[in-house]
Amino acid sequence: MHQPPSPPPREPDTLILGIGNLLLSDEGLGPRLVRRLEVESGPGAPFRCLDGGTLGFTLATDIAAFARLIVVDVATLGEPPGTIRVFEDAAMDAHLRAHASSVHEVGLADLLDITRLTDSLPQPRALVAIEPERIDWGEHLSLSVEAALPGAIAAVHALLRRWGDE
Repeated sequence: MHQPPSPPPREPDTLILGIGNLLLSDEGLGPRLVRRLEVESGPGAPFRCLDGGTLGFTLATDIAAFARLIVVDVATLGEPPGTIRVFEDAAMDAHLRAHASSVHEVGLADLLDITRLTDSLPQPRALVAIEPERIDWGEHLSLSVEAALPGAIAAVHALLRRWGDE
């Protein structure tokens, strides 16, 4: 008996954007986390991972191409190093405005404002943030941030499940 062809795989509509600088210890969290997610998920994942490096205005085009957005980065939370917090939608916007200073070329708030102006701001969106221990020259995460990686990955998966992407 002949089976009908399988439908083509669905294009991912969630972008997981890891931002940071791999040469500044804990600041390299975002790119490391998205690489790990890519390896664990393999081909056909219902999301796309992107190493956003230290940000740049060109990322606005990548962000605008997706319906949903998860950003992973270190952030000063006033908590012990390795603490994970998730900010969604308006709470994400408020957090980014309150902490506008950035070691990146462009602030994440600025980048999201560009997509907002072109009416392509992803809905829903979230920031998975981890309190850094050390932002200094170095190619390795601190022990506390390294230990927080599995929890941050779990937070990303929880968002994906809630948004219907897993």
